[in-house]
Amino acid sequence: MKTSIDYKNIIFCLLLVIPLTWGSCNDSAFLEEKPMDFLAPENAYNTEAGLRQGINGLHWSVRNDFFFGEEIQEHSSTYKGLGTDVAFHGEDPNSTKFVSNYVNYFTSTNLIVREWWRRPFRIIQRANLILEYIDKSDINWSTPTKKDEFSGEALFFRAWCYRHLVSNYGDVPVVTEVTNEFKTDYVRQPKADAFKLMEEDLTKAVSFLPDRGKEESPGRITKGAALHLLTEIYLMEGKYDEAIQSSTRLIDNMGYKLMTNRFGSAGNSVWGTGDVFYDLFAANNQNLAENTENIWSIQFDEPGVIGGSNNRGGRAWGPAYFRMGNTPDGKKAFRGELIDGKYTGYSDSLGRGVSWIRPTYYMTHIVWGKDFDKDIRNAKHMVKRDFYFDNPESAYHGQRIDFSLYPPSAGRDPIRDTCQYIYPFFLKFYDPCNVLENPATSGNGASYKDIYAMRLAETYLFRAEAYIQTGQKEKALADINVIRNRAKATPATVDEVDIDYLLDERARELYQEECRFYVLRRTGKLVERVRKYNNNPLTPGLNIQDYHVLLPIPQEQIDLNISGDFPQNPGYQ
Repeated sequence: MKTSIDYKNIIFCLLLVIPLTWGSCNDSAFLEEKPMDFLAPENAYNTEAGLRQGINGLHWSVRNDFFFGEEIQEHSSTYKGLGTDVAFHGEDPNSTKFVSNYVNYFTSTNLIVREWWRRPFRIIQRANLILEYIDKSDINWSTPTKKDEFSGEALFFRAWCYRHLVSNYGDVPVVTEVTNEFKTDYVRQPKADAFKLMEEDLTKAVSFLPDRGKEESPGRITKGAALHLLTEIYLMEGKYDEAIQSSTRLIDNMGYKLMTNRFGSAGNSVWGTGDVFYDLFAANNQNLAENTENIWSIQFDEPGVIGGSNNRGGRAWGPAYFRMGNTPDGKKAFRGELIDGKYTGYSDSLGRGVSWIRPTYYMTHIVWGKDFDKDIRNAKHMVKRDFYFDNPESAYHGQRIDFSLYPPSAGRDPIRDTCQYIYPFFLKFYDPCNVLENPATSGNGASYKDIYAMRLAETYLFRAEAYIQTGQKEKALADINVIRNRAKATPATVDEVDIDYLLDERARELYQEECRFYVLRRTGKLVERVRKYNNNPLTPGLNIQDYHVLLPIPQEQIDLNISGDFPQNPGYQ
């Protein structure tokens, strides 16, 4: 079992109030209660162990809410780029779910719009509670730095959540104290207030947090993670000189280095021998001390570990090939993989994908250009493009699936064939060698591989973005080519370098890792690139409108704020 964050017995549910939604009532004395249960904050957060569990709870919430935990996977799918220039909903392109149509989907009563609002504020409330008790509790800390480290993590997660809220909604309430009473007069503060808080929180966090390799356990937050997030905040604000300074500090002085040689234990790559880019995403390689590119990775754990969770990203991105029916000669297309003498319904170690996130043609073809067969990020062991019939009873057994093999009379649905059943499968999140083998669900497309939240490659691209925005194209070119040289791709030229080229490079390097929405918003490219590249066959461009650069404020928030004005974002009702 790998050593990682201890998620066991995480305390958070009964301790905390969800801000901007509910609070406690103290209108009458007889309603006032002094909690005596262990789960009351004053009882739980008065020791180092109790506060550690609170910090673990912040990690747990971020993992489940943003990185393919077991709750509302539509939420994490959208966070990862669904509905942008890189992906659309493949299971049903005409669905009312999964950002298949902006006008129909992003409404003030939409579940995901509500959850993208509520979940960050819940985490902020928990962070505020931890910060309050760290300061007022008389704790005999195990080390002189432990108090600062815990404070730094809480500050980091508060900033992390405000980055999410400001990007999605613009002006939002800035809450820095624990909300214990029912409050109905919140106001939307200028986003500059949130940016100021994020800068302050992250600057403190950088001073409080440990250096790389000195963190308490894998997955904990370090100075490097705080600097990385601070750089992103500077980019959002248009403070490009500050972004250059913070990213340079991280690149040059914090012990991180881009991985350029093979490392770790790759195991059986299944579809090729692999390379250094494959090694970055191989199971168990994320948290290795020798992996100097990892800044912050999200921890998952093996089945049976209390508090653990599996990574369902492969399920979300994987095509539902097992649903495609028969071969051209009428036999079952896939017999499935043999486990314990029984065929379980999935083949070629691919699990049971549900095609929620289908890459666009831009992502599968256009972005690779002349380096399609050269760039290692598009290698066969990173992007599976060929699928094969798997049934010895058919004459087509072992042949590559090609829907032109079917006679015209077969009556196949070309939308399902190419959007749901068979399409290029990007494998960063998926691990064919460590699939949860559950015959009852045919694998369920889940693994327990850790995934990156921050990698040094993105820091280089952050700095390149800042250089472009300040007219320093030669320096931007140098940073971009550091990434391209590692990928064995043709070096870029200075004439190519602009924001669109940077966004292309981010797609090549960071597809499935970055929150594409945030990147496109801060560069002013969301509407333009969705219209240009999102080739949902039933709703090209997803009907995006100019006002969709922000999400609507959830109607429940407006309705609950009865004592104050809480205006809706422009364009929404």
